[in-house]
Amino acid sequence: MKQALILAGGKGTRLKDRLGDLPKPLIRVGGKPLLEHQVALAWHHGFTDILVFACYRADAIQEALGDGARWGVRIRHELEAEPRGTAGAVLAAYDRLADTLLVLYGDTMVNVDLSRLWQAHQANGAEATLFLHPNDHPLDSDLVEVDATGRISAFHNRPHPPGQWRQNLVNAGLYVVNRRALEPWVATADRSPPCAGATGVKPGSRLLDFGRDVFPGMLAAGVHLHGYASPEYIKDIGTPERYDSVCAEYDAGVVHRSSLEVPQVAVFLDRDGTLVSEVSRQGVCSPDQLELLPGVAEAIRSLNRAGVRAVVITNQPVVAKGFCSEPELQVIHNKLETLLGRDHAFLDRIYYCPHHPEKGFLGERPELKVDCGCRKPRTGLIEQAIGELNIAREESWLIGDSTTDLQTARNAGLRSVLVGTGYGGKDGRHSATPDHACATLLEAVRHVLQHSTR
Repeated sequence: MKQALILAGGKGTRLKDRLGDLPKPLIRVGGKPLLEHQVALAWHHGFTDILVFACYRADAIQEALGDGARWGVRIRHELEAEPRGTAGAVLAAYDRLADTLLVLYGDTMVNVDLSRLWQAHQANGAEATLFLHPNDHPLDSDLVEVDATGRISAFHNRPHPPGQWRQNLVNAGLYVVNRRALEPWVATADRSPPCAGATGVKPGSRLLDFGRDVFPGMLAAGVHLHGYASPEYIKDIGTPERYDSVCAEYDAGVVHRSSLEVPQVAVFLDRDGTLVSEVSRQGVCSPDQLELLPGVAEAIRSLNRAGVRAVVITNQPVVAKGFCSEPELQVIHNKLETLLGRDHAFLDRIYYCPHHPEKGFLGERPELKVDCGCRKPRTGLIEQAIGELNIAREESWLIGDSTTDLQTARNAGLRSVLVGTGYGGKDGRHSATPDHACATLLEAVRHVLQHSTR
């Protein structure tokens, strides 16, 4: 029996005009309380043992959910007299936890393929797997750094210093955790009985938070934490503006289409000459050289709001030639994501080919001088993205500035749009022609959205 925990203790002070005296997790989205969406999602993915942790107006939450019989699950209510913090609440119920547990925050609208997340945790050997995603406000979000294998290497809490380029990977408040990993924290948590006839949290007790305390503490202790990066839908409804955005996206079908259970529409994007300025034949080798082209952030933001995946596919032979290392390229891409984030836009994924088939460059890396299957116009990166993100090939597009991009689209079975920036199709490498041509990326995205079948 798979166990899910829903942390539903929030009061929702900033949403009082919408809630009245109801607790935040009972705010209505699509005609029903937010918590009902979470319970239904958990049930859909086979979680039939659900613990709901409530504090403010716990009686209203109990009345709304009952014992779970109408969903065919068992719901048990863990009640707090005073807040213990996200981790503190869970630790207080340590004796009732399963060996492995899913943790959801009750103030988020979620549509994630929880089965994929659960299976990834089982496969990666970590003590905890954190769901990470790009969002449209990374500068005021807690960001997570991962290595090439997905292992978490650092946490970067807001506010973020200006001029530091961070990858747009946000801790979204959705975890799979092994119970044994929490054991060292039990002694630090308040474990007084729940509020039914109990004293509650002792005055002065320290609130324990997963993101602020437990996971950074685990990382410092050398515990294996894995970052599961996914573009699926998870947004908090903590402010009126965010709540209104969630409701609008739910009504427009964006929330429903976001789960990787559903084939995704994607726009594959070339990088240099399409998103950022071409700087030289050598390519972008440092963050200082990277500049967004005009209108790019607005174009990407339009894709984000339509629920269309924005996926970069780029050849980066600068790595094979020895002009730039993989860590340096990561910083360049971090700057790209940060600049987009300033304008509330995000990329769902960046894929790059580091190879180059021709030898003879000073400082080149021989192990990368290969004739690979991932260098455009070959389609290895696109096939990887289609598999990882469940992309619907027949409904997706590729936008680029070169005939190499157009040939890649033809080889991959994608519709293509040529932009007039960068090479503007005048590179002369291939004879492929576009399905459509536009002056800028913004015009190209508008064309794609007008002709999308969803």
